[in-house]
Amino acid sequence: MEDGSSEKGSRSVRALEIMEAIVDAGHPVSVADIMAATGLPKATAHRLCAVMEKDGYLAPDISGKGLNLGSRMRNLALGIMAMGGADAYRHQVLTDLSHEVGETCNFNIPAGNEILYVDRVETQWPLRTQLPIGSRVPLHCTASGKLYLASLSAAKRHRLLSATGLPAHTDNTITDEAAFEAEAAKIRTNKYSTDDCEFIDGMVAIAVPVNDANGRLAAILACHAPDVRMKLETAIGYLPALQTAATLLSAEISSGD
Repeated sequence: MEDGSSEKGSRSVRALEIMEAIVDAGHPVSVADIMAATGLPKATAHRLCAVMEKDGYLAPDISGKGLNLGSRMRNLALGIMAMGGADAYRHQVLTDLSHEVGETCNFNIPAGNEILYVDRVETQWPLRTQLPIGSRVPLHCTASGKLYLASLSAAKRHRLLSATGLPAHTDNTITDEAAFEAEAAKIRTNKYSTDDCEFIDGMVAIAVPVNDANGRLAAILACHAPDVRMKLETAIGYLPALQTAATLLSAEISSGD
């Protein structure tokens, strides 16, 4: 018979397998899906999912169709990304990119219905927009958020937009879902996204995806500046530099080191 510590360790491994199944699926999953992915018995899967939901590691998806990662697990993931040797490499890539383009560069990730700034290198120009590490910004009117939304299925994009709305932040904000769908299609074709003073008056931004080993968007690399210094055409001209840096970051994420 297993002692208490062995049994607890086994439960911990099974809980990690459940979270891994959700991440691998890339969308909310049912308990039946979890059972199929992990091989857990029905009673065990239901019991563990209930405990993990109660403790904040899992949460019902806003669609009402299955479970997703909860706030506690997302916060843990953010903490993991912010520590270890990988962050030094990532910051150096950001630093090199910022020096090359001469503007502020950010490394961002989706966090629920917002975008979270995980790392950032500021431009040396005195005129700049202050969005420090830890800032959370909307999805529908930022270059990073629009890129993330465009990467989702139409159903999931609709759920997020319905839940958060498309409130106007400036006169340029897209506030109509049909218009946003047209923008999302353009983003998927171009493989980059822009913010032409849509979130903050006078700020222009451009973003490119940082993909994982399976080609899925894992993070976003972005550059922004005041429009008096960086017009949209100028930002688009920085695309080769951003894409090169994103390729380096994608390789680092995919290596698992």
